[in-house]
Amino acid sequence: MRVIRLIGAVLGTTLVVGTGVQSASADTAGGVRLPAKKLDRAALRASPDDVREAGMYGVYSSVRDGAPAWTGAAGVADVDTGRPVRPGMRHRIGSVTKSFTAVAVLQQVERGRIALDAPIGDYVPDLVPGKRGRTVTVRMLLNHTSGIGDYMPGAFPSPAQNSTSSIDEGRFRRIPARELVRLGLADPATGRPGAAWSYSNTNYVLAGLLLERVTGQDAGTYLTRNVIDRVGLRHTVYPRGPYISGPHAKMYEAYFGVIDPPRDYSVYDMSWGSTAGALISTTDDLNTFYRALLGGRLLGRAALTEMLRTVPGSDGLGHGLGIDSVDLPDCGRFWGHDGSVFGAGTIALSSRDGRRQLALGWNLTKYQRLGEDGTVEPSDIDAALFEHITRALCPTPRRPSAKTGSGAGAGAGVGAEGGAAAEAATDGDTDGHADADARKVIPTGLLGVGLPPKDAMVRAR
Repeated sequence: MRVIRLIGAVLGTTLVVGTGVQSASADTAGGVRLPAKKLDRAALRASPDDVREAGMYGVYSSVRDGAPAWTGAAGVADVDTGRPVRPGMRHRIGSVTKSFTAVAVLQQVERGRIALDAPIGDYVPDLVPGKRGRTVTVRMLLNHTSGIGDYMPGAFPSPAQNSTSSIDEGRFRRIPARELVRLGLADPATGRPGAAWSYSNTNYVLAGLLLERVTGQDAGTYLTRNVIDRVGLRHTVYPRGPYISGPHAKMYEAYFGVIDPPRDYSVYDMSWGSTAGALISTTDDLNTFYRALLGGRLLGRAALTEMLRTVPGSDGLGHGLGIDSVDLPDCGRFWGHDGSVFGAGTIALSSRDGRRQLALGWNLTKYQRLGEDGTVEPSDIDAALFEHITRALCPTPRRPSAKTGSGAGAGAGVGAEGGAAAEAATDGDTDGHADADARKVIPTGLLGVGLPPKDAMVRAR
């Protein structure tokens, strides 16, 4: 349910993991002074079109710099009809949900109902019995150092045979959260509790069940009342069924060319995501959420400090409690999360003061191809997405020069009707370097993790 762990491993040598809690004034991020810069609306209008021309079906983005804001979209919401994507469409945000769940747990820490460094067996002894329940702490769940395995291979077993049958069969299947935990605990442990970071969706399903145990409320209800409604997120919902209400795009999964043409998975029961990845939102709502969080409207100072206390990950990111840090050279440190479910990818990043923000969604996933050795080959879509991210967040973005669209779905079914950006695009000069640089720093592609085909679906989170 991750877009290769936000963009840490994606951007490789370009990003530096941030560890520890960083103080930041209004014009700094992670100790790097941010240059004064207003939104370059012309450049922002152009880059979604670049993503579409590289082969993405549809992309929508919201960018803020203090009060000034820009939102735009390019491409199609429906490949068959040519219906265009529009800014503000609802979207499955996958593991960005984890930031919401972590906030909910930390609210209970503030109320004294949960202790971060207490064993989870103190709260859910029936779910995690024995030594593991006595050694894994709440903090270890939230920063992915528990050593607990992931439930995804058990919930979707067919990719181990290079098949997507279990994904198709699961459209209307409801999986209880306790069953997800059982599958995760049955997966081989990734290490000794507390020893090292290892991403696992099971951690956040356990966190949701822990939340239910101490509050006596359904986790989705708690998230809605105490996180979503508290900061006025009008288009963010915890789904109870397989359908998305309101304007939304279809969401196409390519599974590295195995599903050809890519198939729509916008109708899907997200009980398999639970409090690890089920939420639906919009790019503008995500910016509102992270600005409220980093501004202290959801958590007090002490709890927010704990949330931003990071451990290093093997993916090149700093991992806090449901939030990650990434350093963009000459641009500063940004905080947020990413997510990927079948057919939908999301990235949301904010400066520490919540002033400079980007939230970005797209509706074609695992569009790259697999090489003969089973590793994921980079796509021009990766370069274009990376360019939009840097153009939104950094002072001197560069424009990609190649638009050949080597990914799955490049040019397929995207006619003139969906080709224009929702705002008028403005052409600019190209410097001929951005595509090559993106290929250098995105060696395995935005949605791949360099794994063999049998693991690509279940591990490309």
